[in-house]
Amino acid sequence: MTNIASELPFGVGIRAIGGHVPEQVVTNADLEKRLDTTDEWITRHIGVVTRRHSAPGEWTSDLGAAALLDACDRAGISPHSLDLVICGTYTPDHMIPAAAVGIMRKAGVNGVPGFDVNSGGCPGGVFALDVGTKFVQSGHYRRVAVVLADTTTKLFDPEDRNCGVIFGDGAACYLLERSAPQTGVTSALLRSDPATYETAYVQRDPRTYADGSPKKSFFGDNFTYMHGRSVRDFALDNVPGFVHELMESHAMTVEDIDLIVFHQANYHLIHLLTEKVGLPPEKTVTNVERLGNTSGAGVPLALRDAVDQGRVKPGDVVVLVSFGAGMSHGGTVIRWAGEDDFTGPA
Repeated sequence: MTNIASELPFGVGIRAIGGHVPEQVVTNADLEKRLDTTDEWITRHIGVVTRRHSAPGEWTSDLGAAALLDACDRAGISPHSLDLVICGTYTPDHMIPAAAVGIMRKAGVNGVPGFDVNSGGCPGGVFALDVGTKFVQSGHYRRVAVVLADTTTKLFDPEDRNCGVIFGDGAACYLLERSAPQTGVTSALLRSDPATYETAYVQRDPRTYADGSPKKSFFGDNFTYMHGRSVRDFALDNVPGFVHELMESHAMTVEDIDLIVFHQANYHLIHLLTEKVGLPPEKTVTNVERLGNTSGAGVPLALRDAVDQGRVKPGDVVVLVSFGAGMSHGGTVIRWAGEDDFTGPA
């Protein structure tokens, strides 16, 4: 893998990370009332205590626009100064236009391009970031917003406990800018395994309730399906070795990592992966216990928490690892850029 960043006269830093989650909090006790599950089972197997559900009229573009504006506010810049908006999602408001365009409309961004990246939902935290990074590296875009947003709960079968106990809705936004040489996001290592195509996917599957009445999601006859055990096994069998391969591609070892952020799939799984990689638990961060699995937004939302907690300092080596449907998985190494490392748009 060629590290494009090392050949450029500038880096691509994450200037700020915005975030937004819906107001509605759904507890395990709430789920006990309508699904065949218990708080004890969810906590022991998944580690999720609460998650957020979008309201009936609240869509991916609403969450994404709020996250984008939050990122701009944190960076102290105007959304009008953006050169490009990319949205990583698998739940766009409509088939067309792109969710990115809907986000731009609601955030008041005009006169620049916007498009979507569908890498299978959960992997987007790295896949879409890599796309945005390469646009900045091209030299033609100085400030790029990469939004990860999904309203996964709108694809639920209301009687499916497998998905119902795990997922929540949310959005995050990486704000990318040129930074000092040898700082920022490096080229990602990306993979997909087509043999696992049906491990996690959205089925086009007309369904009915026991009385024969039609069962619909907010996307009609489309419902999320996931075989959780297979996802877990894939992650445990493949991700630790993948992380070592990623570090070796940068002539580094896992001992060089200051913080590793995994896809927020399952609280217990994250800590098992951290252990199998060979790192202590204090070198990772989680939010899945309070937000659920927020798809592609999980990685940047967790990274945002770490930044807010002062756990990331300029020069730190931060590794992001995402995995999900496909089974697509990706990793990137970031040499964290400090405020003084940003050159800003011309």
